[in-house]
Amino acid sequence: MKETTPRPDRVFLLGVLLPGTEPERLDEQMRELAELTRTAGGEVVATDVQRRADIDPALFVGAGKVAEIAERHGELEYDLVICNEDLSPRQLRNLDRRLKVRVMDRTDLILDIFARHARTREGRLQVEVASLRHWLPRLVGAYDYNRQVGGVGVRGGPGEQQIEIERRRVRVRMRDLERELEQVRGQRERQRESRRVSELATVAVVGYTNAGKSTLLNTLTGAGVLAENQLFATLDPTTRRWRLPGGREVLLSDTVGFIQKLPTELVAAFRATLEEVTEADLILQVVDGTAAALDDQAETVDQVLAELGAADRPRIIAVNKADALGPAALRRVLQRLRARYPLVLPISALRNRGLERLGEAVVKATESELVAMELLVPWGRERILAELRREGVVDETTFTPEGTYLRGRAPKGALHRFRQYAAG
Repeated sequence: MKETTPRPDRVFLLGVLLPGTEPERLDEQMRELAELTRTAGGEVVATDVQRRADIDPALFVGAGKVAEIAERHGELEYDLVICNEDLSPRQLRNLDRRLKVRVMDRTDLILDIFARHARTREGRLQVEVASLRHWLPRLVGAYDYNRQVGGVGVRGGPGEQQIEIERRRVRVRMRDLERELEQVRGQRERQRESRRVSELATVAVVGYTNAGKSTLLNTLTGAGVLAENQLFATLDPTTRRWRLPGGREVLLSDTVGFIQKLPTELVAAFRATLEEVTEADLILQVVDGTAAALDDQAETVDQVLAELGAADRPRIIAVNKADALGPAALRRVLQRLRARYPLVLPISALRNRGLERLGEAVVKATESELVAMELLVPWGRERILAELRREGVVDETTFTPEGTYLRGRAPKGALHRFRQYAAG
């Protein structure tokens, strides 16, 4: 019997250009929406943008545009329409009726991708909470069209069945999920506390989705994190030790990628995960140097960090994929970013280029937390020297009959372990 692979959903993308919105920014959002659609397994067959004074409260776009899209169904055979803005229950219901295909918005699509990519219990809980928060206002009477079909968008909501859950039951489920998440958050806080006890500096890797964060983490630490050329390939945070030039170690934590118009439900649901950023001693921001919308992406990351209360954290900008740029193009990219950030370095995470210099920059950026000390370590206690090299910096060593005299620096929290060897 011949097996056939189901064809991907054929998707029609729809946007609105409003007064005050730069056409270039909307173009980038629509390009990004197309990439999100492909990440979710869909095939974009058409993209349309209507210039309007405001969003139509009943149909999102004008009735004429909806009729035009409906007429093109025979030509394009699309299965799904995705709008670039959040839709109200009224808009969803009306578009469903007139187009007679499934309709979803940008947030629905992102939630669907998150649901597909979440691997850990915490990730799945966070996605379900975000989905329910998004769907709660729509659950009663939002749909007349039968949504019990497969394809893009069927995982983004609370389940894969037609959504007919009463609001009360949803709220009960959300309370249950929040209780479970509080337990998980407690576990994460205990993990962070144990890392504080380890007295190693923490570096949070942030950046726009698909900028190369996971590739960088893999190259620096051998973490084995999934790194694919698609948006939101990894959602679950990973923390690994990174040995810096000179031997000192820091803890490097990957985080979920940012994106334009990141749903507030996701920011709220992933609060525990994103707290890795607010708790970090240093933020390592990875930028895709080849991105056409580089400035918009940098602004998006800045906005999300500001929302998290982490805008004032020390930051290093790593311009990834620098090897894919010519010398002149790279100079222009570095110039633009250096006008915005104080420390910008070109790297290639995939080709392992520029990472030694990046490590040296991290050494310098995290040394401000170290305290100078002078030690005399007796012979036979060499493990103390190894600990100091791993957690701090050894600047000078001299061998004496009594043992090893050294000048160095260590984290404040580790001073108590070295105090008994203080010289003088």
